[in-house]
Amino acid sequence: MNPDTERLLRDIAGRLERAIVERDCPAMVALQGDRTLVLSDYDYLRDEIAAHAFEERAADKALEIHANRFVFAVPQVWVDTEDGVYARAVSNHPLRPGEREVIAWMSYDAQDGVDYGLVPYTRRPTGEPVFADIEIFSAPVAPAGSAPGRLLLRTLLEGTKGASGE
Repeated sequence: MNPDTERLLRDIAGRLERAIVERDCPAMVALQGDRTLVLSDYDYLRDEIAAHAFEERAADKALEIHANRFVFAVPQVWVDTEDGVYARAVSNHPLRPGEREVIAWMSYDAQDGVDYGLVPYTRRPTGEPVFADIEIFSAPVAPAGSAPGRLLLRTLLEGTKGASGE
């Protein structure tokens, strides 16, 4: 990851951490090209339709500003299994055994490619979140087609709207 992408990641992670402290859980994306834009959406985790709509809006903006870099981040609850990692939307309900809260992120840079990672966090008994450091996955990652940021990535790589095939 190059320094410009790392700065963008730290900015978005910091914004999302502040939102989580305020008990908000939006998806956020920072797009960098002719200028830098930050977009957020509170309905992203509601369902696949809302997620798709937000990524389509982000893709439109990315093409508009000739984005060559982005960071997409979303708070999720993860469960590690033998088959992989399963994610669900965050909620006000207590975590179930084996679950953990994370900020999942994907970064893309036209020169350096794609990185994936997370910012794990726990909660104090008062509910206040305590964030760990940003982690970058060093092992090969094969995210699901519905993983956060995938539609945006496909659109940028293909350079045209409708890259999702729809």
